[in-house]
Amino acid sequence: MAQAIRDGTVRLNGALPKPAMLLSVGDVLEFTIAPRPPLDAQPEPIALSVVYEDDVLLVVDKPAGMVTHPAHGARDGTLVNALLAHAGSLPGDPVRAGLVHRLDRDTSGLLVVAKTDAALTALGKQMMRRTIERSYVGLVVGIPEHPRGTIEGALGRDPRNRLRHALRPDGKPAVTHYAVREAFRNASELDFVLETGRTHQIRVHMAAFGHPLINDPLYGSVDAAVDLPGQALHARRLAFRHPQSGTTLVFETEPPADYRTARETLRSA
Repeated sequence: MAQAIRDGTVRLNGALPKPAMLLSVGDVLEFTIAPRPPLDAQPEPIALSVVYEDDVLLVVDKPAGMVTHPAHGARDGTLVNALLAHAGSLPGDPVRAGLVHRLDRDTSGLLVVAKTDAALTALGKQMMRRTIERSYVGLVVGIPEHPRGTIEGALGRDPRNRLRHALRPDGKPAVTHYAVREAFRNASELDFVLETGRTHQIRVHMAAFGHPLINDPLYGSVDAAVDLPGQALHARRLAFRHPQSGTTLVFETEPPADYRTARETLRSA
């Protein structure tokens, strides 16, 4: 607003106000909100960790801290920008070019990307039918009472905070399976398998379960004991049918170095 006042596009009771002026009851403030410029995605020469590639698809290992596709808060430097520089044109929505699914900015791990319209359609159908297997590993606060279990809870936008999602009776169904991989003193490492792929699903379910992900500022808290860009979550395994051959492809990656260091810190605490 201060910049708009300096630009002369704000009127207070018909006159140009000063930025420090206080409003009173009955004052009339007039201003125009400029529309946001349209989103687009341009190729950018950003390094990619390509796990697999052929003529119709590729699988990448996204680093934590990288946004998956352009949005109003991150217009460049995203995975899609890097993919366009690597592969050239990609099918689908230009802003989400080639994407079959996505990962949160601070979640690392495996993503499959379609290079043709036919591959995007076929992989999209597998995603809708829940036949693409996605397994994660994450560090959580505390140790669940039961070594394995299932969390079910419909998810939707949190009405009090548009950046968050929450359990809502009118939300979309979501199912997360978990299993304790290793228990530490005050934390644990869990395996997660998703039946659904809702936004922030694991993060919301684990917070509601009483075991938020380590270092999750949105659903838990920042942990000063670990050096991570955000939540300790890694998409470690991805399995799906190749859209042309029908062969089942399986990929696995280890969590990044900072995750492994955080795990050692919790293990030795």
